[in-house]
Amino acid sequence: MKFELYDRNNAPTDSQPLLEKSVKTFGMIPNLHAVLAESPETLEGYQLLHELFQQTSFDAEELTVVWQTINVEHECHYCVPAHTAIAYSMNVDPAVIDALRERAELPTHKLQTLHLTTLALVRNRGKLSEQQQADFLAAGYESRHILEIILGLAQKVISNYTNHQAETPIDSPFQKFEWKA
Repeated sequence: MKFELYDRNNAPTDSQPLLEKSVKTFGMIPNLHAVLAESPETLEGYQLLHELFQQTSFDAEELTVVWQTINVEHECHYCVPAHTAIAYSMNVDPAVIDALRERAELPTHKLQTLHLTTLALVRNRGKLSEQQQADFLAAGYESRHILEIILGLAQKVISNYTNHQAETPIDSPFQKFEWKA
């Protein structure tokens, strides 16, 4: 199946203001957004989930852990490099960035627990054992953080699955962070 990379001129009418919003937010239309523009509802949903996830109680490193754990687990050729660039722009510790990309141990127990919990939620379709829940709480997280991980997962399902279907080309600013599973 062939997916179009839309811009502000050829996108469906309802997607044009959403692509304008992408330009205002990112200074460009990321290729993911260009693909999602085929369905204005999906692009709008993705943008809204992205904004809401950034408003959660997670800090920049924790946001990155959730995003990249999901991206790497889903083997998303597009989102891993994109979120690597985003992580650097958010001043995330390079040790965290590299560990996530390389499936290595994270530098702190708390971030490692967040990573393992996110991974368990992805692999087990939202189910956690009592021990996994207890470990998560013992690391300093709360029940609300589970819901916030699920919010991030909803966002990443849209992007990762879209990129698998569309084979979305990596944007030039992200190409230096290319990643293979």
